[in-house]
Amino acid sequence: MDRIMNLEEMLCPPVPLPEEVPGGTEADEALATLAKALGHPVRAGIVRLLAQQDRCMYGDLADRLPLAKSTVSQHLKALTEAGLVRGEVEGPRACYCINPAALQRLKTLVARL
Repeated sequence: MDRIMNLEEMLCPPVPLPEEVPGGTEADEALATLAKALGHPVRAGIVRLLAQQDRCMYGDLADRLPLAKSTVSQHLKALTEAGLVRGEVEGPRACYCINPAALQRLKTLVARL
């Protein structure tokens, strides 16, 4: 006997749930950490700027953004903690660059969504 589908079923047919529960895997945790670090437009912009260069001194980076140096520093800290950016202290200056392995990991994780 044919059943009449309601509008919701027509627009959103039921899909079988995966065997694995979302959010429990190491990949999901890694993606969430990286996505959170990029969850602010300034941070996404910083990653974009650093990805276009081999190295970037902190002063140079702060000069390119319309933000206080302390604000830029907070964003860099979040990106560094997530592993997307590496920082080195060279005397009175800190040098920041993109972490290519973390950026590739992010691309891979997003591609698997």
